[in-house]
Amino acid sequence: MNDTALHKKFEEAVAYVSNYTSPLPADLLLKLYAYFKIANKNYNNPGSKTPLINAFKANALIQAQNISRNEAMQNYIDLVNKEIRKN
Repeated sequence: MNDTALHKKFEEAVAYVSNYTSPLPADLLLKLYAYFKIANKNYNNPGSKTPLINAFKANALIQAQNISRNEAMQNYIDLVNKEIRKN
């Protein structure tokens, strides 16, 4: 998949998750969070007011730190398709 197609699919997956109204498991949300941050080259510290949530988010980023931006986008798309759009 070329970069333009990948970016388009990623944006579609992000929009799908943003509009999704059912609750999602925390571990899934943390993976999506990490892939999203890497895909957008946003390495700022997590901004939650709850230290425990920040710790979980930071841990998710650490676990995914060795993947490229394109890999993060593809992983995000794959996770959305496998875990959320599975119906």
